[in-house]
Amino acid sequence: MEKILVNRYLDAAILKPELPEAEVLNALALSVKYAVKSVCVRPCDIELALRACKSTQTEVGCVLNFPHGVGPKAVKAYEAGQYIQSGVHEIDMVVNYSYIKSGKWDWVEEDIAAVCSVTKPAGVLLKVILETAMLLPVEIKQATQVAARVGADFVKTSTGFNGEGATVEAVVAMLEAAAGRIKVKPSGGIRDYERAKMFIEMGCQRLGVNYTSVAAICDQAPSGNNPIMGY
Repeated sequence: MEKILVNRYLDAAILKPELPEAEVLNALALSVKYAVKSVCVRPCDIELALRACKSTQTEVGCVLNFPHGVGPKAVKAYEAGQYIQSGVHEIDMVVNYSYIKSGKWDWVEEDIAAVCSVTKPAGVLLKVILETAMLLPVEIKQATQVAARVGADFVKTSTGFNGEGATVEAVVAMLEAAAGRIKVKPSGGIRDYERAKMFIEMGCQRLGVNYTSVAAICDQAPSGNNPIMGY
């Protein structure tokens, strides 16, 4: 791969529950400075993020039913509608992976479809967080296939709040099951350019990174790939 504008793959996560507003604002400013693809924020920070990212290259996404994903499907759909009304461009929902572990695949499908039925008509991207550290490879593959079947836009590995982040094994399973029908977003443990580049070259279209890693990932990029030094 000749040139990777790595910043345009990054979703900068600003999600720690204890973050004070001043730190959220600093994280948003950093993300805009590096022109990341999106910021992924707590629902309470949607308005702040929209103001900070207005008229920039950086879009605003938020998490839904985060980090456990165990809310009822009707509540998840209602939440999605509220966030869409607020103006978000993307939503990262946590699937009920207890249903996956229980083999209740119809319930998994209904969980994702309830949110997708709200996001699709609004033109808002839906990313489904599987929490792959909790799943077997066969479960990761089947969950990916379910998410693709109901029309979600991405499957994502991890919340970053439970278990290991993105592993090569989990991402390979997702990519194989996706078969081009749904995009794949590794998230968690991506802190340097080489690891980011590896996942991009595997075929992933987004990378979830903590906002504290954005500068390091972008600054380590070769000359011409760094958004601050110039395209």
